[in-house]
Amino acid sequence: MSDYTSIIEILKNHDAFIGDILENEPLGPKTTFKIGGAAELFIAPQNFYSFQIALEALLKNNVRFFIMGGGSNIVFPDEGFKGAVISTCNFNDTAYYPPSNISPQFGKITLAKNEVLITCFSGTPMAAFVNFCTENSISGVEEFAGLPGTVGGAVFMNARCFDKSISDVIFSVSYQDYSDSKIKLHQELYNPQEWAYKKSPYQTGKKFITTATFRLIQKNASEQEKIRQECKKYIAERVNKGHFKFPSAGSVFKNNRDFGKPSGMIIDEAGLRGLTCGGAKVADFHGNFIINTGNASARDIKNLVEEVQTKVYQKFGFSLEPEIIFVEN
Repeated sequence: MSDYTSIIEILKNHDAFIGDILENEPLGPKTTFKIGGAAELFIAPQNFYSFQIALEALLKNNVRFFIMGGGSNIVFPDEGFKGAVISTCNFNDTAYYPPSNISPQFGKITLAKNEVLITCFSGTPMAAFVNFCTENSISGVEEFAGLPGTVGGAVFMNARCFDKSISDVIFSVSYQDYSDSKIKLHQELYNPQEWAYKKSPYQTGKKFITTATFRLIQKNASEQEKIRQECKKYIAERVNKGHFKFPSAGSVFKNNRDFGKPSGMIIDEAGLRGLTCGGAKVADFHGNFIINTGNASARDIKNLVEEVQTKVYQKFGFSLEPEIIFVEN
């Protein structure tokens, strides 16, 4: 294990840093798969400025790091993470974004009479974001009710639920470019040419999403119950599909229109439901779910993903692309 004394001292002695600094912190409980060893150093800043202080310290001292949100789509190594893990989960505010605050660099922006802008910090749980909208009679994100993880993760992955992508409602994104220790903050308007199915412009380069602003529809208070019922409908569908029966990351493989059918159906037709590797298993109730039956390791999950890919390719000639991020050491 590396010596992080100097980093810890920098943060503890910094007048403005607020947050937790932990060594040898277990990562498994912080992920939906409940898998993975410990982080040599785990930093959970309490606010955005403290996050920037930590990031700058790590960059200047050449410490390897990984930024995590809700841990809903990642698998950490069994042996743990050699370096620092920075958590965004404490930046979880959601609020109306006044049109008067729109950056002049975006040019003239005209909102429809019933449109509103809602901004979330990257660590905001998707559940909190959807709940904020419901409580304020705002429509547009009902399909994401019940989606685990954070807003930052959903934007990064361009999450898609019930035929709706998060990019369908994005107005703008702020991000930090940490390609060197002089971190720069950028704000950019949504450009559809930079987004695609489960692809976002933040999956390449060294970009950390700080906030995302969404263009949504303000309804009358009398329609709040309708919005609430829509959210409940989508949550019920997730429950009925078995999303919450076992620790998992939800859908393992991306769908590909060229295949002519969903990846889960292809896996079913390959006869792979119930296939196991150690404690990992292709769910009996959904072909595109791999679950932790109780004692799965990161290696079990990865081996099973690769076995499914191989068998599907051998049978149908399709190359399944995983959604899961396997963090390497």
